[in-house]
Amino acid sequence: MNIGKTAEELLTLEGRVAIITGGASGIGLGTAKRLAEFGARVSVIDINEDNGARAVREIESAGGTAIFFRCDVRSATECRKAVEKTAQAFGRIDILFNNAGIAIRKNAVDLEPEEWDLALDVSLRGQYLMAKYAIPHMKKAGGGSIINTGSGWSLKGGADALSYCAMKGGTLNMTRAMCIDHGRDNIRVNTVCPGDIDTPMLKSECEQLGGVYDEKYKAECSARPIARLGTPEDVANVVLFLAGNMSTWISGAHIIVDGGGIA
Repeated sequence: MNIGKTAEELLTLEGRVAIITGGASGIGLGTAKRLAEFGARVSVIDINEDNGARAVREIESAGGTAIFFRCDVRSATECRKAVEKTAQAFGRIDILFNNAGIAIRKNAVDLEPEEWDLALDVSLRGQYLMAKYAIPHMKKAGGGSIINTGSGWSLKGGADALSYCAMKGGTLNMTRAMCIDHGRDNIRVNTVCPGDIDTPMLKSECEQLGGVYDEKYKAECSARPIARLGTPEDVANVVLFLAGNMSTWISGAHIIVDGGGIA
C-alpha cells in the first residue's frame, strides 16, 4: 500500500539549490556539507575568500556540488549579485539558510553605536536582504524554505550581549512576519535557535569576555541536561529537516538546538 513518500524521497534534496550565508566556517560550513551530502547544489556565501574556497573543495571532494561567492551581507548590491549569480549558475533557488552573524559581547554602556550598527546590519539587515532577492526565485521554482539562524537568546536575555540579544530576538519575529507574507507562495520560513556550539564564534565570545577557550571553559558551557557542547552538525541536521520534505507544513516556527540549556 502506498502511504506517501518513500524514505528516500523524504530525505533527498536532489535537484534543489541552497544558499548558505556565513557558509565558510562553523555552523554554516557544517550545514553546507550536510545539505550537499543529501543532494543539494550549494552556494557558499561569505566574506572570507580563503575559507570559502576551502569549503567548496571540501564539499566537492566528498562528491557534492558547490560554488562560492564573496558577499558582505550588509550590502544590498552584493546580496543581489550573490543571489543572481547563484541562480545563473544553478538555474533556481530553493533553500536559503540565513546564517551570517557576529557576536559582540558588551552591555549598553560599553557598546559603541557603530558596534550596534555592525551587529544588527550583519544579522537582521543581511537576513532581510538575502530573503528580498531570493524569494522571487523561490516563487518561480514553486516554493522554497528559508531558515534563519536565531539563538537561545532569541527567547531570553543574556549578560553582556545587548546587540546580540536584540538582533536574535528580531530574527525570531522577522521569521514570523515573513512566514505570514510568503506562505501563499509555498515559501516556508523558520528559525533554528542554537545554544553554545563549538565554533570560532564561541571561541571569540570567550576571548572577548577575558576567558581562555580551553577544556575548562568548554566544560562550563556543557552544563546542561545533555552535557556537552553542540556541534555544527547538530544544527545542520535541523536545517536539513526544515529544508526538506519532512517539514512541508512547518512555517513560522523556531526549533531550539541547545541540549536542553534553556529548558
